[in-house]
Amino acid sequence: MIADRWGVTDDEVGRPFPCDEWMRSPTLVAWRGVTVETTAERLWPWVVQIRVAPYSYDWIDNRGRRSPRGLLGLADPTVGEHFTSAAGKRLGRVLSVDPPRQLTGRIAGAVISYVLVEDADAARTRLLMKIVSALPRPAADLLSIGDLLMARRQLLNWKRLAEATAVHSTTAVST
Repeated sequence: MIADRWGVTDDEVGRPFPCDEWMRSPTLVAWRGVTVETTAERLWPWVVQIRVAPYSYDWIDNRGRRSPRGLLGLADPTVGEHFTSAAGKRLGRVLSVDPPRQLTGRIAGAVISYVLVEDADAARTRLLMKIVSALPRPAADLLSIGDLLMARRQLLNWKRLAEATAVHSTTAVST
């Protein structure tokens, strides 16, 4: 598969993800990952904000509307509610959620899992994403390339925002 991996190890690719339960014979399987210098508890509120904005390239998938740069204090998602929003429209459905460990949803024929794996000793979290889809092969290859660009931006945005929030919270507590 073209563009099937970014930022993940072989061990991470080999682990089970919740999306695997929702699609048994995918034509597209792609993994993304980033290390975030904060705890899963502090990263989780950013991930659940996918319900209000995509956090990737806003000018492409959000019609220029900027994804929030502050935490909105959202409640944890529940199974059955919308999964994400883009361009002012609610999209997809939450399939599975286990705060602050994973969020899985279906959107446009794909199932996506965000998994947070915390290294408690280092206050560091691996934010992993896996996308699976049963699209026909040429479409699956195109989705993989597009997803690589958009998901990479999304994960890096969440990393930057969560790390900035963690630094601000630590500074506020120590002063």
